[in-house]
Amino acid sequence: MNVIFDMDGLMFDTERVFIEAWDYAGEKIGIGKAGYMVLKTLGMNITASYNVWNEEFGDCYNQEELRKYTKEFLQKYYSENKVPVKKGLYVLLDYLRQVNCNMAVASSSPRWEVEGHLKDAGVYDYFVGIVCGDMIQNSKPDPEIYFKASELLGAKPEECFALEDSKNGLLSAYRAGCKPIMVPDLWQPDEETLRLIVGKYSDLEEVKNAFENHVFTV
Repeated sequence: MNVIFDMDGLMFDTERVFIEAWDYAGEKIGIGKAGYMVLKTLGMNITASYNVWNEEFGDCYNQEELRKYTKEFLQKYYSENKVPVKKGLYVLLDYLRQVNCNMAVASSSPRWEVEGHLKDAGVYDYFVGIVCGDMIQNSKPDPEIYFKASELLGAKPEECFALEDSKNGLLSAYRAGCKPIMVPDLWQPDEETLRLIVGKYSDLEEVKNAFENHVFTV
C-alpha cells in the first residue's frame, strides 16, 4: 500500500498559526489583519499564494516586507512552541508502518519548513521521501506534486492514497489519478469535491480505522 500525506492542516495544525502570522504581518505593513488570506490560498505554494495576494492588494503592500514579518512571527512562535500535531497522526503512522505501507509527503510549503516540522514532531523517518512547493514548477491544484510523490514511492498514482484537507490539494491528487481521502481542517468540502474523494473523516485516527477495517480497495 502507498499513502501520500499533505502536511499543513493535515498532519499539523499549522494553518491556524499562519493565520496569526499573516494577521501580525498585515498590521506591521499597514494593510490590517490579513490572516483571512490563508483561506484564499489553502494548498498553494508560495509563488501561487503571492499571485493571489497581488490580486487582493495590488500595490498596497510590499511582498518583501510581508515575507520579513511573516518569518519573524513564525520563527518566534516555533522557538517557543512545538509544531502542533493533529489528532491521530502518530496512531496512523505507526499502523501504516506496521502493515509495511510506503509513505511520502507532498506539501506546498518550502522544503526547509517541511523538514523542520517533520523532524520537530519526530516523524521524518516514517517517509520514503518528500516533495515540497519549492521543488516543483506548478502548484496544487496542478497534479505535478503527486506525480513526483508517487514516483518517489515507485508506484503509479492510481496505486496511491492521498490524504488532504484543502480543495486545491484534493484536486491535485485526483487529477494525478490518486485516491483522495479528505480530513477537513479550515475548509469543508463542496459538492464538487465530495464527488472526487473516496472518503471523508474527522481526524487521522478515523482514517487509520478505515484502513484497518479495509474500507478502501487497495
